[in-house]
Amino acid sequence: MITVERSFLVGVPLDDLIAYLEDFGHTEEWDPGTVRCVRIDGGPVRPGASWHNTSRFRKRTTELLYRLEAREPHRLVFTGTNKTVTATDVMRFEAQSAASTRMTYTASLRFKGLARLAEPFLRAEFEKLADQVEQQLPPAAEAG
Repeated sequence: MITVERSFLVGVPLDDLIAYLEDFGHTEEWDPGTVRCVRIDGGPVRPGASWHNTSRFRKRTTELLYRLEAREPHRLVFTGTNKTVTATDVMRFEAQSAASTRMTYTASLRFKGLARLAEPFLRAEFEKLADQVEQQLPPAAEAG
């Protein structure tokens, strides 16, 4: 399994940041690997809500079904799956002031079958992607 984690400050109040991020469709704005992310069910965003995510990694396009697993006062958990990987994104939040929030973002990828053999060679690339998320998410959330 590959796990990457970043902690950073976002100039958005805690409740507003969670409201922005709980709609996983916004990943198009802050995740450099996401090409498209579309909600595939209706109603309010709550645990069980699902998105079809199209991502590009190493010049390949992959499709994942993401689901909001948990929405707690200071934590969101999403799980994305397809035939080769299960991705888990955990976002934890701590108010720093009335106008800013410290966010800790942890992404874990568990590869399946033969894809597991590639894990040691992919870690550095996922670290780079995590660095890009750390740079792109704050301004996207602040604009959102």
